[in-house]
Amino acid sequence: MRALDRKLLRDLRLLWSQALTIGLVVASAVGGFITSLSAVDSLAVARDEFYAEAHFADLFVDLKRAPLALQQQLQELPGVLAVQTTLEQMVRVEIAGLPDPIIGRLIGLELRQGRQQEQRLNRVSLRSGRWLSADQSGDKAIEVLVSQAFAQARGLKPGDKLSALINGRQRELVMVGAALSPEYVFAGLQGMPDMRGFGVFWLDREQLAAAYDMRGAFNRVAIKLAPVASQPALIAQLNTRLAAYGAADAHGRADQPSHAMLDNEIKEQHVMGSVLPAIFLGVAAFLLNVVLSRLVATQREQVAALKALGYPNLDIAGHYLRLVLLITALGLLLGLVLGDWLGGQLTGLYAEFFQFPRFEHRLAPGLVLIAAGTSLLTAVLATVNAIAAIVRLAPAEAMRPAAPGRYRRSALERLATWLGGGQAPLSLRMILRNMERRPWRSGLSIGGVAAAVAIVVMGNFFRDAIDYIVDTQFNLAMRSDVLMWLSEAASDSAGLDLQRLPGVLTVESGRDVAVRFVNGHLSERASIQGYAAIPQLRRIIDVDGHEALPGQFGLVITDRLADKLGLAVGDRVRVEVLEGDRRSLVLPLERTVREMMGLNAYAERRALNRWLGEGDVSNLFALALEGGSEASLLSASKALPKVAGAFSKASLLRNMQEVSARNVRIMSSILTFFACVIAVGVVYNNARIALAERTWELASLRVLGFSRAEVSGLLLGELGLSIAVALPLGMGLGWALTHSVVGLLKSDQFLFPVVILPRTYALAGLVVVTAGVLSALVVRRHIDRLDMVAALKTRE
Repeated sequence: MRALDRKLLRDLRLLWSQALTIGLVVASAVGGFITSLSAVDSLAVARDEFYAEAHFADLFVDLKRAPLALQQQLQELPGVLAVQTTLEQMVRVEIAGLPDPIIGRLIGLELRQGRQQEQRLNRVSLRSGRWLSADQSGDKAIEVLVSQAFAQARGLKPGDKLSALINGRQRELVMVGAALSPEYVFAGLQGMPDMRGFGVFWLDREQLAAAYDMRGAFNRVAIKLAPVASQPALIAQLNTRLAAYGAADAHGRADQPSHAMLDNEIKEQHVMGSVLPAIFLGVAAFLLNVVLSRLVATQREQVAALKALGYPNLDIAGHYLRLVLLITALGLLLGLVLGDWLGGQLTGLYAEFFQFPRFEHRLAPGLVLIAAGTSLLTAVLATVNAIAAIVRLAPAEAMRPAAPGRYRRSALERLATWLGGGQAPLSLRMILRNMERRPWRSGLSIGGVAAAVAIVVMGNFFRDAIDYIVDTQFNLAMRSDVLMWLSEAASDSAGLDLQRLPGVLTVESGRDVAVRFVNGHLSERASIQGYAAIPQLRRIIDVDGHEALPGQFGLVITDRLADKLGLAVGDRVRVEVLEGDRRSLVLPLERTVREMMGLNAYAERRALNRWLGEGDVSNLFALALEGGSEASLLSASKALPKVAGAFSKASLLRNMQEVSARNVRIMSSILTFFACVIAVGVVYNNARIALAERTWELASLRVLGFSRAEVSGLLLGELGLSIAVALPLGMGLGWALTHSVVGLLKSDQFLFPVVILPRTYALAGLVVVTAGVLSALVVRRHIDRLDMVAALKTRE
């Protein structure tokens, strides 16, 4: 073994605690990177494979009714590769003994012409049980395939029976198997995951057509584009060709609910997997720079001796570089193992949201190479100045001790004198002068601690945000207990029928109209929601918790929708109605509202009906109930055939807490753990470096008669002062970092509110102070064991 190799091992043994904490910081960076991006890479691979195998369509159109003969005409449009027409209906579903409201989507499959082979697009994949029989007839139970997420959430298995209100008639359904479809990878309505309250049911198309008098017709079409096709041009042709059949606006995958949620999750995790590890690596780079600079400074004699003995500069620089790379490699290896394990756990959480035939965690070699290359390159760049100083150091100069620092009255002392204040205590003056003598290092130390505080703040922000979202959506905005909607708009007097149901205290009418907003060349599909003039049960609450009223003379729209359309308050926007009596309106933008969920537009219900030229009609009703009456209400509502479905706030809230909120809290805990590691790494290394640099000074003070407590106070006082300055700075930095990350995560579907509760700031302060106290105890122990004779041996 070469002499430099033995020296490397000795240096590592002496610096083991600092090497370990720096390695843990690097591991946090690599682990966060691998966790997020390996999980999202696994998600993207599972998505792409499933989409390819199932021939997922590119365009989708919902219609009222169109003849099957139209399919051939659509197939002949330029740019169309394949067309598939289906018959689909939304119904109320019941499970015996369970009062929970369930919404089911019935999808007819062609069984009499080759069964599954006829599914050209959006192929259904059987996961358990058997396929549907082609010889069903009569009034016996209808065989159905059930979406796997719903079956698992409800504990259903082949042979279990349900019932559905199909065109006003209660029909029995029998589950024969569980299935998946690329259209319903994400299970839920209105952007909310709801595996318990929403299910997809595939059945014989002939039976569904007979129930709704839709033989020889379809109401939904999916289209696969040719590789060179223009999607906007084809959408325009479809809208023109299908308008006569009551078609809603044609849309691509970006507006398909399941794909949009999946794509949004991938985008969010790419942000989280890039921004936070970059911060972690920045802190690790700072620590490596400080440690190596300190090591070089304390080994000036050794460097000089090595050069005098003939070791070339390249070998000496390589020795210190290997030290840095070994520490980084330790963190890299630990981070890869930790990231691979956490990535697998995160993939398991994704499996509750997104359903695929194959969904396994995979760690791509490219991610490992990126993590390794980035961390090693960061380590080298962070220490290049210290290594360059070794090369520049001449042997004769290195044999002499470094020039002593120039101490003088600190700026704070001069300011105190100018203001007429007395002198500060001697120990405080010594601390201030030492920090001012090394402003760059002091600033970096404070900055490192502040970064740790900021990361703890941001890690726990998600916990605060989800609590705020739950409170805003379920207590402030949704004051009703149950929301019911009709299959089509009807006279508002339908609310009187609901008022007579058991337990109903108040009924508030609403209206929901599908539209396309057009401003010049910009357009966006959305809906106008008609609210009461002064809403009580369904309210518009902005991201700051303030109530906004619906538009009386124009529209109130979310700020994100206004930005996408290039609109400002006072502008007029063309509104193309996509249902009922198709018409085009030009409405003013009354004001905007900054909401958390979706691209929404609001108007007073009666004003909306007036603009549409319709009477006093509604299709949504919010109900406030007496306590404990929800089950009897839902049971009684089954006798109202016009009621197409119902949402229970209690069920939605339970699902939110069990799935979405839980997963956010798990991710928040992981981030907080990484942040705590960084806090300990920064504070502990600062304390140990300060001790190593000032050993001679502290020993001299002990010889001069200073007590152990007084000597420790000088060193630990500097640590405490750095933490005291870093805490408010880090909290402000955490607020700014949170705003930046929220801006990057913003999407059409969702906007995280920036809500940081006092408990989060308190936790960040507690974590850093605790790390400081533990570090102080370790340093105090070293000071108490200080060998004054060895420390005072100098080169003079």
